[in-house]
Amino acid sequence: MANKYGFCHMGLGQLLWQKAQQGTRQGPKIHDVMLQGLLVPTVRGCHILDMISDHMLSCLDSRGFLIDGFPRELRQAKEFEHIVGQAPNFVIVFDCSMETMVRRALHRGQVECRASDCKSAICQRLEMHYTLCEPTLAFYQQKNLLRN
Repeated sequence: MANKYGFCHMGLGQLLWQKAQQGTRQGPKIHDVMLQGLLVPTVRGCHILDMISDHMLSCLDSRGFLIDGFPRELRQAKEFEHIVGQAPNFVIVFDCSMETMVRRALHRGQVECRASDCKSAICQRLEMHYTLCEPTLAFYQQKNLLRN
């Protein structure tokens, strides 16, 4: 989608893996959280909004932005709108079965050699994702921005 429409693609998972591989103080912490099958929190030395903002600023010549995996929490959605100064044009939600998502993540783990993409960690991340995202999806639904 990003290539087709000339958008800058930002995958939160990819940004976090890059941060985890850096020789910074936060790198090992992020890596450990991801290996446990947990979602990296907004705080604790890794400011997800800062990472996204920095990446957006590095792509100012793009026609727009396609951000995947973000926001997961309602607080992130509201903070993002405050920082950017507007709501997104729309929010896309891909609905598919848990089985399909686990299968795709396992495949990604094999292709990209991600140790955190084992079945137990994937299932744990997905359960946490659904729990955290429900209020966020309702927020965007109320704004008529949600597209399934």
